[in-house]
Amino acid sequence: MKRLVCLSVMLLAIFALPAAAAQDNPVVLVVPLDGTVGTVMENYVTDILKRVPGEASVVVFRLDTPGGLVTSMTEITRQIIESEVPVVMWVSPSGARAASAGAFLVVSAHVAAMAPGTRIGAAHPVLASGEGGDEIMQRKVASDLSAQMRSLSSIRKRNAKVAEKMVTESLSLTAEEALREKVIDFMAADEKSLLAALDGRTVKLDGGEVTLNLSGCRVVYEEMPTRLKILEFVSRPDIAYLLLVLGIYAIIFEVLSPGGFVMGTAGAIMVLLGAYGLRMLPFNWAGVILLVAGIVVMIVDLLVGGIGILTAFGAAALVVGSLIIYRAPGGELLRFSFTFLIGAIVALSAFFVVAAWAVLRAMKRKVTSGREELVGMPAKVIQDLNPEGTVFCHGEYWKARSLDGSFIGRDEPVVVESVDGFVLVVKRDDKRGN
Repeated sequence: MKRLVCLSVMLLAIFALPAAAAQDNPVVLVVPLDGTVGTVMENYVTDILKRVPGEASVVVFRLDTPGGLVTSMTEITRQIIESEVPVVMWVSPSGARAASAGAFLVVSAHVAAMAPGTRIGAAHPVLASGEGGDEIMQRKVASDLSAQMRSLSSIRKRNAKVAEKMVTESLSLTAEEALREKVIDFMAADEKSLLAALDGRTVKLDGGEVTLNLSGCRVVYEEMPTRLKILEFVSRPDIAYLLLVLGIYAIIFEVLSPGGFVMGTAGAIMVLLGAYGLRMLPFNWAGVILLVAGIVVMIVDLLVGGIGILTAFGAAALVVGSLIIYRAPGGELLRFSFTFLIGAIVALSAFFVVAAWAVLRAMKRKVTSGREELVGMPAKVIQDLNPEGTVFCHGEYWKARSLDGSFIGRDEPVVVESVDGFVLVVKRDDKRGN
């Protein structure tokens, strides 16, 4: 019996060793961060860093971003600084960038790395161009962001002077230059070299220093959920703008040419998606109002048969509204293409003018089918109208009644004024009668 118990214990120990070893192996969580630094990315990073303690030894964010919102960037850097596990920002793959707000994320990380062929910087705030107040505000924002960059660099013991120039002078650095200037810790072309460089490195957390031991580590890959990918796509400045404008146009077409539901429903959905995207961005209400007003003015010009002056004013309102729609506090590092917006305005406005003109022309065209076709046609009284009787019109016999209730005798010429169900409302045709 004792031998049987000893044998059982030995077998359990043998089979338990691999499982225990697997559990003891450090886990490296690799998370892709692509696209605009905004509310979606902020929530995603926050959820990762709150969930990961106890699940992974290191979190590696593979970064590729053109920049984004100051508010989201500030919250993400705060979450990184307070993280209970080491955070690695790795700008990868080759060709990726950590521009604008992305530069702050890299500098704030416990470990900063870049792949060859990547770049970092160009973090100068972008505000509305103009005189006086805008210039003062730009200096204030640039000064605040410079201080933030210096603070993050000092915490991570990186080159604060060079990092500050990314804000004050829009300095951009290649991976080699960033390493030489001590803005990042090392370069890593691939995941294997990244893990090799991380192994044995000491990082400082709030709870003290931690030495990374990644020997035999397991790499776990995390993908952004589809729901967040869709929200991230919708909240891009260019996409949110296009959805809003296209949705308004679609609703207008539905109003101009009622009877269906496809354009109206699609327009309502696009407006809702565009409005959601704007809610995730620092938009300016004045810009939205100018967009709507510009489209309304263009419609009025078409309805009143103008000569294009109102359309020109409407297009101007669209241009101004598009230029200022994202000019709001919090979006100082938001990157979007003015060329794209202006091109979209021109193309959409031209399409709208042509399409709306075609719709209005079709609405004014004389009906050539159905009972409405009979309006204005000549007819002949077959049975006296007193006030109802029968007429012969368009090769058919129709029940009819006189327009004013008067008597109209047989064989008298009449003309159709309207159609009431299957009854023709007629009056004497004085021209033919004479």
